[in-house]
Amino acid sequence: MPNIKRLNSKEAGFSAALDELLAFECAQDAGIENTVAAILTDVRQRGDAAVLDYTRRFDRLDPENAPDMAALAIPRAELAAALVTLPAERRAALEAAATRIRCFHEKQAQTGWRYTEADGTLLGQKVTPLQRVGLYVPGGKAAYPSSVLMNAIPAKVAGVHELIMVVPTPDGEKNQLVLAAAALAGVDRVFAIGGAQAIAALAFGTESIPKVDKIVGPGNAYVACAKRRVFGIVGIDMVAGPSEILVLADGSADPDWVAMDLFSQAEHDELAQSILISPDAAYLDAVHVGMKKLLPAMPRRAVILAALENRGAFIATRDLPEAIDIANRIAPEHLELALRDADAWVEKIHNAGAIFIGPYTSESLGDYCAGPNHVLPTSGSARFSSPLGVYDFQKRTSLIRVSRAGAQTLGQIAATLADGEGLPAHACSARYRLTGAGA
Repeated sequence: MPNIKRLNSKEAGFSAALDELLAFECAQDAGIENTVAAILTDVRQRGDAAVLDYTRRFDRLDPENAPDMAALAIPRAELAAALVTLPAERRAALEAAATRIRCFHEKQAQTGWRYTEADGTLLGQKVTPLQRVGLYVPGGKAAYPSSVLMNAIPAKVAGVHELIMVVPTPDGEKNQLVLAAAALAGVDRVFAIGGAQAIAALAFGTESIPKVDKIVGPGNAYVACAKRRVFGIVGIDMVAGPSEILVLADGSADPDWVAMDLFSQAEHDELAQSILISPDAAYLDAVHVGMKKLLPAMPRRAVILAALENRGAFIATRDLPEAIDIANRIAPEHLELALRDADAWVEKIHNAGAIFIGPYTSESLGDYCAGPNHVLPTSGSARFSSPLGVYDFQKRTSLIRVSRAGAQTLGQIAATLADGEGLPAHACSARYRLTGAGA
């Protein structure tokens, strides 16, 4: 049964204990770093040939089944067929989730703005979609169609011209639900490749795979390392840490519900973090009893148990306001407000990737079908980062058109400031536009 840590905000040393709980070793494995660096260099130099070699090796593909890169391209007809042949219930669920995700993200779309000053000077901002985006999707056992929808739909809503998906197919096995999700989301091209070599192909371009502007989507340690290394050559969404949930409870929610919500993140992997904060110590005990009762029936109970014992915690606080303060300090990826009057506390939350309000809003609904994006900041980065959205697939360009009259005012200001900075060419450039100034 879970031997979960207990912290109490009244006890001396609480702050240090909380820091230790939240600490996550992010140092990179030297072996992974060296391997990824070599793969990136090789793909950059040899293109398709390198991608093909690594794909055959790591995905255990027979050269006869993967003779060239064309064999690794999954045609759109195959995506459409995967959608058509899905069991009716599964297809309906996928379509319902896609509709809700699209509806939410359409409200994020931006079109730019501009205004004209009294002297005729125009200022504004132009919003332009990225031309080409690469989407990495895990394959094999870790196949997540929900990840396809959450990444691809906002990209297409943003107006991305071409969306290229890469997904590994170990032993040649394709996940039909992933392919069906790609069809629903409007993915333009799909390649059956994965790992660091797929990231390299998207970042540098090869004979078969065009260079993209940005790479999004989750992956293993090799993929995360590759994304870090190509950042700057291309944009990336984020390098996510382990999944996190924080439940803030006042004792009003069913303790079994909360226990299962904590399990829902702990089952991701042994480094996932599940934290429960409450001013009601008896309620913490009730949730622990619920965990003991429910855990034996969980297929992934070994992973859940390891995660809870490694990084999980129950935190007792003096009162609910203090619990809110601690939640803001933690800045969790997912924050559940399991409170009687949950709406009244929402404005007190400053740092969270997503806020799940009230006892019926389980975090799992956000993962799949509520509508908001499930790609969220982790490891405390919700203090300064946002969920993935349409805005991540658009760029903003400033518009400036200065009138003749405007140049007289702005020219004087710019020239004065340029003189002060010791940049005489800047000053002259501004003064040339002044009426009567000699060219």
